[in-house]
Amino acid sequence: MSLLLPGELAWYVTGRFYAHADGTVADYGYFLHMAGVEADLFSGQPGEQTAHFTFAAEPFVPRTITNGSLSLGLDPVGDFSVYLQQQPESDFDNPQSFARGQCIATFRRVSAVAGTTVQTTNAAGTAPLIASNVFSARLLISNPFEFAGRRYDLRYQIGKGVTQFGIAAAAPLPQTPKNYSAVVAFSGSAIALVG
Repeated sequence: MSLLLPGELAWYVTGRFYAHADGTVADYGYFLHMAGVEADLFSGQPGEQTAHFTFAAEPFVPRTITNGSLSLGLDPVGDFSVYLQQQPESDFDNPQSFARGQCIATFRRVSAVAGTTVQTTNAAGTAPLIASNVFSARLLISNPFEFAGRRYDLRYQIGKGVTQFGIAAAAPLPQTPKNYSAVVAFSGSAIALVG
């Protein structure tokens, strides 16, 4: 399996940020594309319940800074892990279900994550329009795995880590699972850190 070139696309993901009433946040989701994997990443119609590759972050406490119509979120350094579910069973109503299966890699965000939410004010009041973020994460642990009859190792597929650019929904989802105060959907694309 060949290593990606610098700046080459490493993956696409989609997921959700889950906020607890105590102020902690964690994100969970699944992969839409993973560089080097030469098999279908889903066991059926693409979605969280059929995704073979998932991720789960360790909970963290974000800080917020306001600058006019911009709301800036600063997420601290933290870890997230990637899982292979040979029998997919993830469900956004049960975010911990994304942390099941074989842990194939753990990454660490190398600095604070800067997220920006653009807001607008109209007759109805202030409302968010769009949110984005970017972070770099280094590969800490990579465990070889077998999938669809082939052997893989993210250390050789991706290299030293990724820089991910994300975009989030403008507003929380109308319903949240038990024990969460807000849930926001997002997608992200990452480029490889190699060298």
